[in-house]
Amino acid sequence: MLLTVLGCSGSIPGPGAAASGYLVEADGFTLALEFGNGVLSRFQEERSLFSMDALVLSHLHPDHCIDVSSLYVARKYHPLPPSGPLPVYAPAEAHSRFVAAYAPNEAERSSLDFSDVFSFRELGSPVRIGPFTVDSAVVAHPCETYGFRISCGGVSLAYTGDSGPCAALDSLASGVDVLLSEASWTHAPDRQPGLHMSGREAGELASRSGARRLLITHVPPWTSRDDVLEEAKAAFDGPCELVVQGGRYEVGEN
Repeated sequence: MLLTVLGCSGSIPGPGAAASGYLVEADGFTLALEFGNGVLSRFQEERSLFSMDALVLSHLHPDHCIDVSSLYVARKYHPLPPSGPLPVYAPAEAHSRFVAAYAPNEAERSSLDFSDVFSFRELGSPVRIGPFTVDSAVVAHPCETYGFRISCGGVSLAYTGDSGPCAALDSLASGVDVLLSEASWTHAPDRQPGLHMSGREAGELASRSGARRLLITHVPPWTSRDDVLEEAKAAFDGPCELVVQGGRYEVGEN
């Protein structure tokens, strides 16, 4: 299984840096995970425009999904459009969210369907997507948000989405080969609970769950990446690194 980072800037895109977006690939199948600000541009740098086979979204904050509006335009109006709608696994309000993001007035919103471009499917139970088994669970964030465990061929990747520490993440990450964890700030007692994790909390999650490798993502432009990584390494004694835009990471590789 190959993980490719299209973007990893937390909360907003940074200078020359896209927000959250990843590719998970195996057996010739391309699963896009998140599609935030700047990710469609980055996707086209890495792959052909219509080469994704399915899209999974953890939640509907802009930095994780807003480029779906541009993806709609590409798949709807390209002179050589793809055949059939793209499967999109997302929280329940995804359809209305993207209609509202795309259409500037009620008249256009009321006439917009999207079903010829996207096939929206809800999360919350295990699902088979191409060669992958994808388990999802609601995590600790202010809106409907999911973490994931993606498995294929005996290897597994857990992704936290945006979340504070919670039991659901412990379960999803249990014994995984790679934990892709957000860490949006350094540790402090006054951090808002149920929103994000610190570097220390990401490291503690990896250690507690028995993850074999920790990859840190979603560090905002105003947070020190080095400080976040130092915290994570202090709490987790396994392999640990910050992901970078354009980085490629084998899942299950020692």
